[in-house]
Amino acid sequence: MEFASSFREVFKNMTDAVIGIDKLGNVVIINEAAKKIFGFETIKKKKIEDFILSIKLNIVLETGKEELENNFIYNGRKFVLNKIPVFKDEKVEGAIALFREVTDYSKLIKIIKEDKVHLEILNTILDVLNEKVVVVDEKGIITMMSKAYKEFIGSPNPEGKHVTEVIENTRMHIILKTGVMEIGEIQEVQGNKMVAMRIPIKKNGKVIGAVGKVMFKDVSDLVTLTNKVNRLEQELEYYKSELNKERTAKYSFKDIIGSSASIQAVKELAMKVAKTDSNVLITGESGTGKELFAHAIHNASKRYLGPFIRINCAAIPDELLESELFGYEEGAFTGAKKGGKKGKFELANGGTILLDEIGDMPIKMQAKLLRVIQEKEIERLGGNVVRNIDVRIIASTNKDLEILVKQGLFREDLYFRLNVMPIKILPLRERKEDISMLAKKLLVKVSSRLGKYVEGISDDAIKCLESYDWPGNIRELENVIERAVNLLDSDLIIKPEHLPEKITKKRSKKYVCEEKSLKKIIEEIEKEIIFECLEKNNWNKNKVAKILGISRIGLYKKIERYNLQSVH
Repeated sequence: MEFASSFREVFKNMTDAVIGIDKLGNVVIINEAAKKIFGFETIKKKKIEDFILSIKLNIVLETGKEELENNFIYNGRKFVLNKIPVFKDEKVEGAIALFREVTDYSKLIKIIKEDKVHLEILNTILDVLNEKVVVVDEKGIITMMSKAYKEFIGSPNPEGKHVTEVIENTRMHIILKTGVMEIGEIQEVQGNKMVAMRIPIKKNGKVIGAVGKVMFKDVSDLVTLTNKVNRLEQELEYYKSELNKERTAKYSFKDIIGSSASIQAVKELAMKVAKTDSNVLITGESGTGKELFAHAIHNASKRYLGPFIRINCAAIPDELLESELFGYEEGAFTGAKKGGKKGKFELANGGTILLDEIGDMPIKMQAKLLRVIQEKEIERLGGNVVRNIDVRIIASTNKDLEILVKQGLFREDLYFRLNVMPIKILPLRERKEDISMLAKKLLVKVSSRLGKYVEGISDDAIKCLESYDWPGNIRELENVIERAVNLLDSDLIIKPEHLPEKITKKRSKKYVCEEKSLKKIIEEIEKEIIFECLEKNNWNKNKVAKILGISRIGLYKKIERYNLQSVH
């Protein structure tokens, strides 16, 4: 009782829970906090004794040693438990258990630690991204500033200072008053006119701080970015336009120049063909305008609103031609594009596909093309899905497909499938009356492309052009016109002197026997005739041999003997 009376008043009003026992283990002290926390408002002796046994307070009576900073959890609440022996005349007279609740404190520590981690992550992100960011509280005191911003203003330790003391011409304190964000505002700092944004932080409708960010450290950076964006937008529009051009026929029948009976007959036939949906085979020498006719047929057909897709069968390697024509699925081969790729036939669905240089298509691909024409369906490389297609086929070639069929280089059944509506375009040498009109039209086109003003072509120059046989046809004529335009100096009219020598030289020659034998003169004549014949016939040696009435082997020998080479 003496022990109890000594400490009862001391522990009575403590906020920490206190329980005390005497040397016999009887409870002599239990304050109001302990009763409330552990449910001892109505004291039940047995319950308290069980509780004392659970905290092992009797052990302190036996050992006489204190046990401090023990963790103790009761009904989900966390306490720090200190058990202390009480001595009198160096003898243990009792023991006290002190319970300090740390539940809220632990939660607070955890929150602080988590906030610290989050803050460190945010700081790391801002530093890595080189972002210039500052945060202030409701009083305008800087609570955080990124490393990049500190370096920008030259202030290594701005935290804890008022923002107006640290940042020149700042408006952060004004944002705290108005609660209105400002974006894209110009602010001068250390002579730089930077572009800033300021955003208030609100909670329950009240401003509790603000965030400021430097968007551009100098106005010139904004101008540079704006120019770059404008340039990228222009490039995007250009590529969109180019893509549309690639899938659109550019020419119509009005672009086919010529008044000769032969070209008019071909145009009339092509116009009739355009009204059908049958396959077309356009033949003719290189440079005669086969592709132009294909464009015109598509634009005059009922498919003119559909795509127009062109593929050069001679320009694509054999191993890639199938995937180009029919497409491929993802993983079909090493390097296959993710998601696969549509082939030309899929892209042309509902429109027209031009198979240019069809005579150069490998025999293996010819069989697959034949199946597509017959079945009107395709299957991507590496896939197993059959896709129906609605495509009109226009094929073109400068080769004689009938000869290739006889040689086993072109499938006869495919030839018949393509040659439903044949169109043959005559070479320029067989319609020389069109040369003058073509030359003038090409002059307008070339001078416009080169940005040069040219008034026209002289009559003498036209006569020279008409006297030449044009083995390269219209393409060669355009090249000659472009060369002439580039050679113009003070002249505004193309004259014979602006044309290549092979065009302006006289077609007839006088051969004199001065210091030349008859054999030598004949050889010169033979050399010239063979060369001109080869140029006219695009160096088709089989054809030239037949025209000249000599064997192919004999022609090869003469070509080698005279060291003849194509000028194209």
